[in-house]
Amino acid sequence: MAEAQSWRATRRGSNPRLLDSNDHLVLDIPATPTHEFRKGTPSPFFVFLPTLPPTVTTAAIIASWYFSNIGVLLLNKYLLSFYGFRYPIFLTMLHMLSCSIYCYFAIACLRLVHLQHIVSRRQFFKIFALTAIFCFSVVAGNTSLRYIPVSFNQAIGATTPFFTAIFAFVITCKKESAEVYMALVPVVLGIVVATNSEPLFHLFGFLVCIGSTAGRALKSVVQGIILTSESEKMHSMNLLLYMAPLAAMILFPVSLYFEGNVAAVLVEKARKDWFIVFLLIGNATVAYLVNLTNFLVTKHTSALTLQVLGNGKAAVAAFVSVLIFRNPVNVMGMVGFGVTVSGVVLYSEAKKRTKQTTV
Repeated sequence: MAEAQSWRATRRGSNPRLLDSNDHLVLDIPATPTHEFRKGTPSPFFVFLPTLPPTVTTAAIIASWYFSNIGVLLLNKYLLSFYGFRYPIFLTMLHMLSCSIYCYFAIACLRLVHLQHIVSRRQFFKIFALTAIFCFSVVAGNTSLRYIPVSFNQAIGATTPFFTAIFAFVITCKKESAEVYMALVPVVLGIVVATNSEPLFHLFGFLVCIGSTAGRALKSVVQGIILTSESEKMHSMNLLLYMAPLAAMILFPVSLYFEGNVAAVLVEKARKDWFIVFLLIGNATVAYLVNLTNFLVTKHTSALTLQVLGNGKAAVAAFVSVLIFRNPVNVMGMVGFGVTVSGVVLYSEAKKRTKQTTV
């Protein structure tokens, strides 16, 4: 029997039409489903969870995504502006350490996704380059929260499509349709109106937030360029697994240089008020949940749905932050924010129609 199986494997593997130049099977022959899969158990992560209707499960995941995204923004703002923990680089490093630990647990233990490995030194340096851009974007975004309200931060962050279009054109010479470029006009116009009418406008905070938004757009463009081959493509969870510890290693010496010995300051603060330890652990955990729920929303809906939900998330985050922190707002500021979000919605629709016409 063993000899027959070996002979069949050799015969199938010897067919040149099923092999590429690297002797990898091109035709993916699926394995026989396991007993657990046939019974409907999708992964070990869901073994101990009650069976819920798909609609309820999707709604719960979307609610968790909103909660984690808005929660990490509010916690960052509270820590950096109200609690007196003025170390945004160290805080970002804690986020990356948290993502490293939780991501390894989710992939290696819970097996949410298949573990992928870095296949070459070249791929490692590409991931390292992405990590450097990612670090700049996150640190700049957290730093801006020290100086500007969350509502203004979200209004600026909504202009990400504008910077994405610019970087895509400059780096890859990719041109969009006239409809797409026209949709970017209200995106920019709205942020100009919101900036001119922002009661708590801070020039440094504004510039740093613009830098964070541009960095986020640059990362998405660069990621699409340097991880394009089939051997280098990575699932978002695996990419985070490798980027997070690299980011922590980059941010640690930067934090020491610009912020001093924060660890000693943290120990001293913890002796006087242990609540800061709880805040930092909770903040770092929610920071990972942002990435986890982002993956789950995409898995249970689609990337387009995630984009649409993201547009609404910015408005909800701005509204909740005003209720909690009581930062002043005016009519023109709300109008500007609304125009920007409307422009982003138009941009998404224009991109979708462009893709449909090119297919």
